[in-house]
Amino acid sequence: MALIPPFFPDCVVALGIEGPSSDRKWIASGFLYGHYIADNEDGTKAYKVYLVTNRHVFEKLSRIYLRFNPRTNEPAREYTLNLLNENGAPLWFPHPNAEIDVAIIPINFNLLQEHAMQVAYFQSDQHVANVDKLNELEIIEGDFAYVLGFPMGLVGGERNTVIVRSGSIARIRDALVRANPEYLIDAFVFPGNSGGPVVSKPEALAIQGTKSQSAAYLIGIVKSYVSYQDVAVSLQSKRPRVIFEENSGLAAVHPIDFVQEAIKEHLKLVEKNKEEEKSQNGDSV
Repeated sequence: MALIPPFFPDCVVALGIEGPSSDRKWIASGFLYGHYIADNEDGTKAYKVYLVTNRHVFEKLSRIYLRFNPRTNEPAREYTLNLLNENGAPLWFPHPNAEIDVAIIPINFNLLQEHAMQVAYFQSDQHVANVDKLNELEIIEGDFAYVLGFPMGLVGGERNTVIVRSGSIARIRDALVRANPEYLIDAFVFPGNSGGPVVSKPEALAIQGTKSQSAAYLIGIVKSYVSYQDVAVSLQSKRPRVIFEENSGLAAVHPIDFVQEAIKEHLKLVEKNKEEEKSQNGDSV
């Protein structure tokens, strides 16, 4: 019995940089997100595919490396993704609110398919639950969730292997009324989990008067773990000498709404650029 659709891990991407010896240092997670565009004439659906991660992952980088598995049993293959164009301008797009730790960049999904990579993407009209959907599903504290990603750079051996950790929603009511841009889950996350997806867990059982959850949904993006500080005090001076920062076991998560907002802003910019280009071409002789 599967509680996570088998293709969900194929949506998760390991993100790396060059290490000190020109090897790879895997620093974060991301996921592929398909924004629904329209229905095709043949009845299929058209999606624009983005790589989604945290803003702080892309900042100060000019390129990043992605790791995908082939459909065969061959070793994982690496791809280079440029984050800046030839003029040094960013090719990626942050959420317009600097306090929201979300970034997106369009990705050539067709190329990955042509290379026979074992990849998939979350479809915005089928696999995603934004705040409105979470309210409709009656998601609340205590409901279970999964965190998918690559904590501590653990990407596997020759093949990419996503690590799935389970937890529960610890605090979400303020996010459900949009009073807080993040909610908390009771799940350990570590460096490397940043930018990874959070997925709801289906539950057939529910107490009377509440809804059971029949499907798994993409419900958020990991922002960071929540830390706490413990202070060591000198016995002689009675003053703080050392501050220890520890992982509390709670993690902050942005609702998927902020990914959708970043994509909408990007599409507006694309449309604006098209209009400006069309106007310039119209004036030329």
